[in-house]
Amino acid sequence: MAAIYSGIHLKLKSAKTSWEDKIKLAHFAWISHQCFLPNKEQVLLDWVSHALASYYTKKLELEDEIVEKLWTYLDNILHSRKLQNLLKDGKIINLSFSIAQVINERISESCAQKSHKNVGTVLSCCRGILSTPPLSIIYTAKYELMVNLLSKLSWLACQWLTSEDAVTFQLFDVLQLTFTQYLLIQRQQINPNRVFGQVTSHLFQPALLLRHLLMARVWTPADDGRVRQHLSREIRNQIEAMLQTGIFQPELLSSYREELLPERELQEKKKRALKTILLPVSTVLSKLHDASFCEPALQVIIIANSVPLIYKLFLDSYCKAENHLVCFHMCTRLFGCLRISHLQEDLWQEMLSPTDWSTELLAIEQLLNLVLSNDIYNVAADRIRHKDIQFQFYRKLAEMLVNHSQATVPAWFRCLKALISLNHLIVEPDLDDLVASAWIDAEVSEPRIKKPQETLINTMFQTYTKLRQFPKLFEEVLSVICRPAADELRLPVLSAGLTAKLSECLLELPPNQILDILFLLLEKCQTLIIPDVKQDFDMALKLLSVSSVLHAFLFNMKSLDNVTPLPVVLRTQNLLDKMQREVIQPLLDLLKDHWAEENKPGLWLEKVSDSALLLVYTWVEVDTLLSINSSKYVSRLAEATDGVSDSAAESWDFSALLPGMDRQGWKKIVALSSNFYSTSKYCLERLMLQKIKKVLMQTSFQTEADLYTLQQAAAFILHSGRSSMSTGESEPWNGNISAINALSYPAAHWYLVVSNLTILIPYLSLKDIEYVADMLLKTLSLTEAREVSADQDSSIVVEKISDALLHSTFLPEIKVLHCALISHIIQQCAGVLCSAAQGIADQPIQQLAADNIPWHDEVFSSCKMIGTSEVQSENKQSKDELLVCWTAMEKIAQHVLLLTRAGAPITLEEDQIESFLHLLEIISALKLDSLLPSDHTRCFLLLLSLIANTRANVSCSKLLSLKFLITCFRLLTCLQTGRSVNSVFKVFHASDVLEAVMTALLTVSKNFADVLSTPDWIEFLQVTRTFLECFLQMIVERRQSLKLNLEKFTSFLVSCKSYADADRGKTWNTIVNQLLLVPLTTLCHVLTLYLQQQPEKKQQLTEMLSALLEPTVLQTGTAIQFCLGNLTKDQLLPLALIPSVTTLLKADLMTCVGGFMKTEGGQGNPKDPGKYREYSHTELYQKFYTQILRELTLAGGHLQFLHSALQFLTVFCSVTDLYPGQQTALTVFHSVKQLLAGPDTTVQVIQDLEMQLTELMTHLMENCTTEEFCVMMRLVLQGLEVSNIWKQNPKEILSAVMLIKLLLSCPLSGEKKKAFWFTSPQIITALVMQTKEACQDQLLIPTIVVPILETVATLLRQGEEILSNPHHVTLAFSILLTIPVGHLKMEEYGNIFLGIHEVLFSILQCHPKVMLKSAPSFLNSFNRLVVSVMHEGRQKGDRGSTDEFGVVLKCAHLIERMYTHIAAKTEEFTVFSPFIVAQYVIELQKVTLHPPVKKHLTEGIYHILDLCIERDIKFLNASLQAGVREVFKELYNDYIHYHKSKKHGEKKYTA
Repeated sequence: MAAIYSGIHLKLKSAKTSWEDKIKLAHFAWISHQCFLPNKEQVLLDWVSHALASYYTKKLELEDEIVEKLWTYLDNILHSRKLQNLLKDGKIINLSFSIAQVINERISESCAQKSHKNVGTVLSCCRGILSTPPLSIIYTAKYELMVNLLSKLSWLACQWLTSEDAVTFQLFDVLQLTFTQYLLIQRQQINPNRVFGQVTSHLFQPALLLRHLLMARVWTPADDGRVRQHLSREIRNQIEAMLQTGIFQPELLSSYREELLPERELQEKKKRALKTILLPVSTVLSKLHDASFCEPALQVIIIANSVPLIYKLFLDSYCKAENHLVCFHMCTRLFGCLRISHLQEDLWQEMLSPTDWSTELLAIEQLLNLVLSNDIYNVAADRIRHKDIQFQFYRKLAEMLVNHSQATVPAWFRCLKALISLNHLIVEPDLDDLVASAWIDAEVSEPRIKKPQETLINTMFQTYTKLRQFPKLFEEVLSVICRPAADELRLPVLSAGLTAKLSECLLELPPNQILDILFLLLEKCQTLIIPDVKQDFDMALKLLSVSSVLHAFLFNMKSLDNVTPLPVVLRTQNLLDKMQREVIQPLLDLLKDHWAEENKPGLWLEKVSDSALLLVYTWVEVDTLLSINSSKYVSRLAEATDGVSDSAAESWDFSALLPGMDRQGWKKIVALSSNFYSTSKYCLERLMLQKIKKVLMQTSFQTEADLYTLQQAAAFILHSGRSSMSTGESEPWNGNISAINALSYPAAHWYLVVSNLTILIPYLSLKDIEYVADMLLKTLSLTEAREVSADQDSSIVVEKISDALLHSTFLPEIKVLHCALISHIIQQCAGVLCSAAQGIADQPIQQLAADNIPWHDEVFSSCKMIGTSEVQSENKQSKDELLVCWTAMEKIAQHVLLLTRAGAPITLEEDQIESFLHLLEIISALKLDSLLPSDHTRCFLLLLSLIANTRANVSCSKLLSLKFLITCFRLLTCLQTGRSVNSVFKVFHASDVLEAVMTALLTVSKNFADVLSTPDWIEFLQVTRTFLECFLQMIVERRQSLKLNLEKFTSFLVSCKSYADADRGKTWNTIVNQLLLVPLTTLCHVLTLYLQQQPEKKQQLTEMLSALLEPTVLQTGTAIQFCLGNLTKDQLLPLALIPSVTTLLKADLMTCVGGFMKTEGGQGNPKDPGKYREYSHTELYQKFYTQILRELTLAGGHLQFLHSALQFLTVFCSVTDLYPGQQTALTVFHSVKQLLAGPDTTVQVIQDLEMQLTELMTHLMENCTTEEFCVMMRLVLQGLEVSNIWKQNPKEILSAVMLIKLLLSCPLSGEKKKAFWFTSPQIITALVMQTKEACQDQLLIPTIVVPILETVATLLRQGEEILSNPHHVTLAFSILLTIPVGHLKMEEYGNIFLGIHEVLFSILQCHPKVMLKSAPSFLNSFNRLVVSVMHEGRQKGDRGSTDEFGVVLKCAHLIERMYTHIAAKTEEFTVFSPFIVAQYVIELQKVTLHPPVKKHLTEGIYHILDLCIERDIKFLNASLQAGVREVFKELYNDYIHYHKSKKHGEKKYTA
């Protein structure tokens, strides 16, 4: 046959053969073994290459279709396995260089035509060539061809990114591969000038454009995710590597020095030989400024983005101490590329837009940060050696930034911060303008701008703190504040963030410097502001600004104490005296003179009032604090009050603080300030709070006058904000006391009240407490309506305060408020009910809200005394009122039952249901387990009445109605866990509650026909079941009228069969029966549970419970059979029915045990009762079992069904004689195997079912015979056959692997255990083969390989003393070394890493001898993990999401743990320790790790270094390469300094 096809070569050359036939012949010749042609592969490659080259050089005319077929043919050859095998076998096959030129031209043509059609095949050919080393020589051997290809691909990628087409994987994959190949070639070039020329001429511009487009692209769902997540990042990194190695080569440093340092050129001009001077900087900048490679608008952005990158690469290459001046000059040249640089010389005439400013300032910021981080600027060296050349440049830059204020651009603040960090003298000449433009006059409200602004000001604080020149800074601040304001509404000087930073700085400053600033503040107030403040709003604003600064300093400075030097104490005393005498007194006099203007006060008067009372409050607080902390300090406040009266309450009037101020004058000031809902009113509240604290601190606090004073002060605080709180209009408050206005005052006031409730509550009247409860409820009602924006998260909001109080732990401790809140909630519920229907005063909820019943008299008795002259001390009256309360609740309970039986509920609309839901959510937030008995019972009655006496309108959403009922039942369940749970039975019989609940549910069930198949219906049944279970458990535990209550409830359930009347329709029957099953199965479950727990001694109780259980089982079985009877032939089992049958079966088993124990005198075997008695519903169980097995394989990923089904099978399989017909445990095992192999059964589904599957398998293994077990093992081994993966049947493998894992979780014994471990070598071998095959398909790694790793780890752990042959253990290394750990998604990587780690750890812990014999394999496997963590944990510019980085961090922690175990567990490993360290530092030298990752790895390798002796260290120093040796030395020095010294210190204290 070979001879027949031997003439193909001639036909391919023949002009008579059509091109269609030639291509067909060529294709046949390539794939056919029957075609004989000498050097066939080379001939065919040459033919197609020559054809394509001839076409593109115009030597051959071909149709477009033929050309595309030739490209396709070439592509097929390049990607064929045949070609790869031939090259692998060493056969030499070459491509002509002409094909490389053709590919380059074709890509260039596609780029020029701006068409992406038909370029895919060319790109595929290009990839095939570059990925095959013997063929890629056509590019690697000719540097210019590779440069040309990379340039064309980059331009094509740029064009693609700027078009509207979706980004595809192919182009960027080829581009990334081309970059990889190019970087290898570039490093091999020996002529640096040639490389520099090629890069700058052909690659520089497209690379920068491509980098910008990749960073700036707004990715869409249509774009390929691999490009976005991985390739774009890799390409950007490769661009940077290409630019650094191409433009900034070490050999070019001299050229850069000559160009950047002109004076050096003059000095050495005579020494150099005549040759062409390379001007690298000019070349690079000319290419950067070349306007031909993109649009002008885009070029400006690219320049701004590229300048920092170029400078970074320059510094990475040349930044050494001796080159710092060169680096600075490079910075100035690059700075000159920015348009903003011309502002210094006033050459730029056009105005820059805000976007332009942002872009340019961002570039300057990055340049300055690079200068800062690389220590380019040395202040002393610059001044001494270089005549301040750097300082002058930075000075001009600072001057330009300050003169052109850009307070709306965050980068502007960061640039100034960087300049201050370089040298504070750079900005100091413009310090006043800087303070004005960046701080005092800057209108900054956006968080993204506020953060850098605060960082800049904080840097100023820290700098001047270290320099001990803080007074100088604040002198400038005060001068700016006292200037005429640019805007009338100037923002507060110190925000909350700045105040915190100021506090840190004040703690470091000497006290005298702080006092200097404070005296300066007082002086400014006294001399510049107060004399002109009258009728001057601007001056009043300045006064408030200075007062707020004064307040911030006094509140945040370090307090005096007993060790403070006396001069400082005296000076502080003098300061406060001066503050009172020269500032506070004049301001209060001014207010007193204008108090008559309270009806029409001017704005200036409001600000003066704010300032005056802020200073008074500050003075009082500071004076009190200093008198407490320092015995040397003499309190002026104490002196003033001591001379007035001996009574603490009488002496504490603020008029006594001020000479010449009488009580009437103070009252006038209070009256005036109370009109302003601002800082002054808040400060009055603060002063009253201070008054309360002061009185409480008096040792003589016993008098009625003191109590009266406390009550008046508490009432004043609460009532001050009452009118503003009632409006409901408020804004968030930032915590700044001087920034309170009419809208933020409610938040500040409410915060003050709530945060001091524990102090205020004892002195508030009952009406005031009810007001607090009412306000709390109102503000909670606004929480849902008012969304708080993200930037207000740190602000204080009324709703957030109330919500925090509601969820706090101390609210239940304030019993008075807790009770009042519950009463108000019930009243609101009654109000909602009133809106539903008129004239319903006799409804239970209305009665629960009655005002004339003393619901909490024992709690409120103390509050009733406040504000009244009566003292209720008679115990009898209190008891009578308690009796009235319980009598009322008993009547209400009977009323609830009466209305339920009458069946006349109130109809609710949707808005009323939503109102109830909101109130119920508030109740759920209260600690229901700590309620008083009366409140517990009221809440129970409220919830029961809502369930039993209300109904949703037919037009309402059924899901909303279900949610309402679910919420009620959840809260009823919560009440069952309370300490007052027995109080309910004071007003109810237990059976009456159950009857009311079930009557209500059966009545309302007709409305839910449409939602039977929804998850909400299942949840409703579950919540109802939980409540009934808790309630029935409580009945059994109390054992009071147990039999009577349960018999009444059971008889009621029997009577409920009338609801299941066939005339009402099939759907109605289904709903009723499902609802009836809930109490029946719950009762079965509770009785079964208690029968299991009862000790044998309590025979009488056991018999009674058994007697109750038997009829319940029969009735439950009948109900279930009725439900099953309503199903059609092919209908699936209702999900709610499966747990019911499981519970019934458990109860039936228990009745069998009870019956046998009774008949046989107690000598029975409860584990296998079926051998002694027939079950009540055997046919039902068997029918259900059969249906479950049929549906099991169809369930897919339906987790709820699978959980319930597996639980039923677990109980069913625990009894051997229930299997129908000839079925055995093997039948169930086979069904489980089919379930695990199902198409919808994912690894995640199996993980969710693992616990249920393990329980089922445990029962199967216990009850199956040895022969059946052997059959099961054969089924497992069949699933592990490698042919399954060849047949594309990975699910079969997954099923077998998971079955092995489940079997390992079962307690096997005897012959079954022997059988399993006898097959374990076969299992391990099969798993090795499966892993090798699965790793060839990336998609199978997470689905097959990860479960295999988990199974192998478990197998090795449990086989610690069983796997005697070391070979079987070492087979695990074959698995570990096969699995790829790179180029995986982060989630997959984390799972693979954990699996490999667990296998290694199992070998290390359980098979140490095997590990030592196979140390190289163990270390290779472990080192692959170390390398992968370093690769994933390296700094890439973009760290990825928090979750992804968390995975890397967890893996790094596992590496640290493994290092620790290697060092601690195996002393014999000492000989390998230097090799472990060497592998570590070799990899470490290649990457820059994120600090958290590096910390874990470093801590781990330190433990290996503990094993290294001095000889090992010398060996490492001698054998490691130069760069790696430096890394090792740094590591070893850190080890000696941090780890070894710490370890040595710990050993000192070790016994």
